[in-house]
Amino acid sequence: MSLAAYLSLLGFVTVSAISSPHIWPEFRGPTGQGMVEGGEKLPLKWSESEGITWKTPIHGRAWCSPVSDGNRIWLTTATTNGTELSAICVDFKTGKILHDLKLFQVEKPQYAHPFNTYASPTPVFDVGAGRVYVTFGSPGTACLDVESGKVIWERLDLECNHFRGAGSSPMIFKNLLIMNFDGSDFQYVIALDKNSGKTVWKTNRSLDFKDLTSEGKPQADGDWRKAFSTPLVHDFGNGPILISHGSKAVYAYEPMTGKELWHVEEQKTHSAGGRPSVGHGMIYCSMGQPKSELWAIKPGGKGDVTETHVAWKVKRNVPNRSSPVLVGDLIFMVDDGGIASCLDAKTGDQKWNERIGGNYSAAPIATPDRVYFFAEDGKTTVVAAAKEFKVIAASQLGDGFMATPAVIGNSFVLRSRTQLYRVE
Repeated sequence: MSLAAYLSLLGFVTVSAISSPHIWPEFRGPTGQGMVEGGEKLPLKWSESEGITWKTPIHGRAWCSPVSDGNRIWLTTATTNGTELSAICVDFKTGKILHDLKLFQVEKPQYAHPFNTYASPTPVFDVGAGRVYVTFGSPGTACLDVESGKVIWERLDLECNHFRGAGSSPMIFKNLLIMNFDGSDFQYVIALDKNSGKTVWKTNRSLDFKDLTSEGKPQADGDWRKAFSTPLVHDFGNGPILISHGSKAVYAYEPMTGKELWHVEEQKTHSAGGRPSVGHGMIYCSMGQPKSELWAIKPGGKGDVTETHVAWKVKRNVPNRSSPVLVGDLIFMVDDGGIASCLDAKTGDQKWNERIGGNYSAAPIATPDRVYFFAEDGKTTVVAAAKEFKVIAASQLGDGFMATPAVIGNSFVLRSRTQLYRVE
């Protein structure tokens, strides 16, 4: 079965016309879920002297993930102080830099937390149209021609105080480029016409932060409003819905109009960072800082469905930043401090819980039989995608992974803090 047919069977509608294993068009790949079709020939172990096809230095400081149409790899970067925002195109076969484009000059950058960067959102490819879309949040969003690097359109007027720095990546659905903007001042979801950049719809978050309190203290400012999550479109059988995780709530919208359908609220957490996962008729979300919980949410209903549509919750060793990955009936995840877990996707029951070491921000990548975890110190741990814990391999490379890797054919494209690697 082709990947396109597989995605259609599962209800994935985040990208169109995807039929090649060489295409990794958006954050977490063709499904937005970190899953790789097949993957039998992906490498298990590597080092600076083993398995490296090429290694290319990338200037600046950025945590955005690489994306590819199979020939070119696109990624963004920024100066440490955020005054120069750039896009880089690398040849997949050789590692040669084809384009290094300074897109935006920012006179007075917003504050970004030292843990974050000014180029953390991941680009998204429109493979059939030969375009790639890059965003840095409110400082600028641009549509580029993938071959020439020519700017087709740009937007500089999308207001948001990102407070800790931008982190939400864009996605494409039909003719729309959809993005989350969850800052300390404005919280909204916006859809732009991907061909012109004009606003098609914009929907403000419905949660009233002024009414939220915790232990008698208001939750109206800063981090309580901030989120970093990337949206996802999925069809559960009644038409596609846009799943968008803001701060303190998970929302469902009509993707073509932006009309809110329903939402669930979480009073204790904020600043969600992981991208939602879907399967078994449920939505799986890591709810956010300071101590995340994993919620399994049943889609449907109207308005606030928190009391009726949360199937189960897991509170132990849930990542604040990384995303869970679903493999068949099992969910795999690693918390920020290096404890990996395997859960039953239907019930939330824990199958195993083991320390693999390191700290984690990058989302895992999975094949049908194994899961790769990429640590901030450059360690990669490969475990069996099974109900019993088994380490298959471990590798050490470079100066650490903050960005989630891409998979192109039988290769990993790994972005460390300073380098881009092709490993196979």
